[in-house]
Amino acid sequence: MDFINAFLPYILADIEKTTPDAIRIADYLPYILAGISVGGQYALISIGYTMVYGILRLINFAHGDIFMVAGFVMIYLSATLPLHISAVFVILITMLLGFVVERVAYKPLRNAPRMSIMISAIGVSYLLQNCAWYFTSGLAKQYPEIPWISESITIGSATTKIVTILTPVLTIILVAALVFLIKYTKIGMAMRAVSKDFETSRLMGIKINTVISITFLIGSFLAAVASLLYFTNYTTVTPVAGAMPGLKAFVAAVFGGIGSIPGAVVGAFIIGICENLIKGAGWTTFSDAFTFALLIIILVAKPTGLFGEKSTDKV
Repeated sequence: MDFINAFLPYILADIEKTTPDAIRIADYLPYILAGISVGGQYALISIGYTMVYGILRLINFAHGDIFMVAGFVMIYLSATLPLHISAVFVILITMLLGFVVERVAYKPLRNAPRMSIMISAIGVSYLLQNCAWYFTSGLAKQYPEIPWISESITIGSATTKIVTILTPVLTIILVAALVFLIKYTKIGMAMRAVSKDFETSRLMGIKINTVISITFLIGSFLAAVASLLYFTNYTTVTPVAGAMPGLKAFVAAVFGGIGSIPGAVVGAFIIGICENLIKGAGWTTFSDAFTFALLIIILVAKPTGLFGEKSTDKV
């Protein structure tokens, strides 16, 4: 009894710390906002993965590195050009890079075994990384501060950058525009046809190479926009800066259902919010581990993801 009496004050103190009054949503508001923001950035990257997979049944492992190159291009262009002009050139150069990667690394292997295309994708990824190491000497570069969106804003008890609020809004607008393009335009109809049946679409006169190139252009455009938003928050760019965001965006695409654009967006927001809530709870070390543990759980429990369709083999 004396032992219990001695430790009772400490036990009561711990209980007081964990009462609902102490655990307020205001304490987690900064992490929720950060999670929504980074979720939007993951969503823009993951759409590139899911669109390419939907048409080619290919995981473009170089996509995260294209995102990284966009960050370096912005750094070097902003040293000599105004920021608004630099941002336009970043988007155009990133789209051109995505187009060249598709034409050089993937188009010649169109009829090759799928493993050959996957190896080519991994090779392009390492090529871009090593080129970045060579041209930057492996040194981290400071991303330029973009006016207005880099400014601070206070929401409730949280102080954050305007880019945190801008990201989900811009993501929703871009995704809505993309869905409209896919559902109501001629090129969108061609994309849907190719994703359903590659060979039949070719026999029906659809220009497969044009459709695939446009898909890579759209994915690279979204990756460039994501880089502008992401590196405004995380202001250091290194040759491996695209690896982790790229992997998490890929997990988001798998989680939502690879090939499904709405699924990729929902998966990205869930991962972004959960990741930052884990950091807010003091478990920062495990925030990355959570993402990949989630991937394992999804692959075991529901391999097609939240919105994925079960594929059927035709006999």
